Amino acid sequence: MTGGSAQAPRFERAVSASEGAGVVTPGRTSPEGSAYESELTWLSTRQLAAQIAAGRLSAREALADHLARLDGVNPALNAVVTRDDERAYEQAAAADSAFSRGDRLTALHGVPMTHKDTHDTAGMRTTYGSPILADNVPIRDALVIARLRAAGVVTTGKSNVPEFAAGSHTFNPVFGTTRNPYDATKSAAGSSGGAAAAIAAGVQASGDGSDMGGSLRLPGSFNNIVGMRPTNGRIPQTLPGNPWSWLAQSGFMARSVSDVALLMATACGPAAGAPLSVQEPGSVFDRLEFRWPGEHRPGSGLRGLRIGFSTDLGGMLQVDPSVAEVVDRTADSLTIGGGHVDGMVPDLRDADEVFRVTRAYEFAARFGETVRRHGDQVKESVVWNTEMGLNLTVDELVSADAARARLQGAVETYFAHHDLLVLTTSSVAPFDADLEYPETIDGKPMEDYLEWMRAATVISATGCPAVSVPAGFTRDGLPVGVQLVAAPGKDVELLLAAQAFEELTDHAARRPAL
Repeated sequence: MTGGSAQAPRFERAVSASEGAGVVTPGRTSPEGSAYESELTWLSTRQLAAQIAAGRLSAREALADHLARLDGVNPALNAVVTRDDERAYEQAAAADSAFSRGDRLTALHGVPMTHKDTHDTAGMRTTYGSPILADNVPIRDALVIARLRAAGVVTTGKSNVPEFAAGSHTFNPVFGTTRNPYDATKSAAGSSGGAAAAIAAGVQASGDGSDMGGSLRLPGSFNNIVGMRPTNGRIPQTLPGNPWSWLAQSGFMARSVSDVALLMATACGPAAGAPLSVQEPGSVFDRLEFRWPGEHRPGSGLRGLRIGFSTDLGGMLQVDPSVAEVVDRTADSLTIGGGHVDGMVPDLRDADEVFRVTRAYEFAARFGETVRRHGDQVKESVVWNTEMGLNLTVDELVSADAARARLQGAVETYFAHHDLLVLTTSSVAPFDADLEYPETIDGKPMEDYLEWMRAATVISATGCPAVSVPAGFTRDGLPVGVQLVAAPGKDVELLLAAQAFEELTDHAARRPAL
């Protein structure tokens, strides 16, 4: 495979994007100077899969369109950093042969998709954004990738990440920085920033990611798309990794809530070697497809819900005024949709301790040996967070366990009287891509690279499922998301509420001018 560079590595294609082997590129090429666009570019994943399943579109045609769009937008964004066009066409050809034989088709049959570069993909380079792993080629798929492939996905490449997924701004020494489709001078957030930029830019309609401290939700907010962190065990942590790990979760982003639900339906469900598996099958997420023709009213899924709303979590968060202005307005939408909105928030005073100690412990477990052996080749923030974990005392671990117990009690008490908590996803709008992280928020200095993410990290500590949905734009035209949170295990109900909120607004329909 080709080596890493600031530009996306390329492969010689067995079949080009527009010729050979009977491939016909659908649609049209955009005017000179702008990115390729066709009638497929802005289809949802559900729509694209339906076109393929109905025989109106071949998997190779869908792939050709995907790659043509990628060719057009990726040079400006650096969202996708590894490609294997040749093998992708082999997969697409196999999908077309299966259709011709009349084989039973899976939910994502023939749908092209790139994957996050921290999710192992068998036979395809997975670098974690680290020079140490620049030539790493896994021999097996991560569970989330294996389930997507089993559902019929055609794997086309890997999307950019921060080094070892540390931090919510996507840059690394192997591939460089991913840029925001709405303003290429700005961050696409992270750590699933490459996937988010690709989705927002029309390369694909949905994709996989992961979230420890906001790595699905923050890119969702920065790129005007949906990003969901599920309940622990929905997509299980499995052997040979640590099956007891809970702070980081695999999940999905998409341009619509419905597509997030579709991917959850394909990837969720119990697994062997995963003792914390939620025992419900992924099919519970199929409820998101249902509509009531002639009866459905936009936002009606919010009717009667008890919703706690606070832009800044009752003063707990520092929020930039440009973001607060947008988020404040969402309370009206919740009320218009029939929700009973109040200003009550849960007691999350223990969340910071839980998040920081648990994150440090998991960094020590995952990267301790790497830092010991290659510390001079690892970015400073990873070394700092790993050493924090290696230096944890028994007293600190015991204290964090007690804090987590209190936090659990606070969450249970809150959701006994509320169905949803709604708050800001990110305290800042997309920031300068040349910064590592925003060093101040509304004049307040941030003490380290984690503090600016607190709107997301304090929710991670609760174990609650959370989803960021588009909430509007700042006066400068930058995307802002709002975060919906439900009680642990209420992932389906959360997505139904998020879909209702999505139906009340048209923010997700605003596309970047590439």
